[in-house]
Amino acid sequence: METAQDRTEASPGPFTAFARFVLCGGGVGLASSFAVSALAGWIPWVCANALVTVVSTLLATELHARFTFGAGGRATWRQHAQSTGSAAAAYVVTCVAVLALHQLVAEPDAMLDQAVYLSASALTGVVRFAVLRLVVFARNRAQTPAPAALPAHTTETPASATIGTEKLCCAA
Repeated sequence: METAQDRTEASPGPFTAFARFVLCGGGVGLASSFAVSALAGWIPWVCANALVTVVSTLLATELHARFTFGAGGRATWRQHAQSTGSAAAAYVVTCVAVLALHQLVAEPDAMLDQAVYLSASALTGVVRFAVLRLVVFARNRAQTPAPAALPAHTTETPASATIGTEKLCCAA
């Protein structure tokens, strides 16, 4: 059976993890940029970005749990919730960047729109990598050892197993 220590030792180093992050997150981000552009033809851009951000965050968190950070399994609900926080910040940054572009340029072409969106995504991606690696997918960095158990054959009650003057065990 695999232990937490085995998974910790199997965790990739920072450079390998970053390369995997760029591959997984960058691939999802690139697909997301096309999805946002396509959806923006039918619904407001901000709504399209929100919808795509939710779907891409769920997908990317699973990919990062299984591949990028070496967890080898599905992402937990806690990891999804924590990843959502960094994705929400990335959503705000991409919205501000694209809305600023539309304030500065009356009718930007699709290439400029994509360049601004992808640049903002890349910038937030670097910050997300740090958050995911150091917080969301951190491995027992401050691991405390488990208390030593008494051998199975002992009949003595340890001092820590008493409450007041009453013993928890009937051994004499």
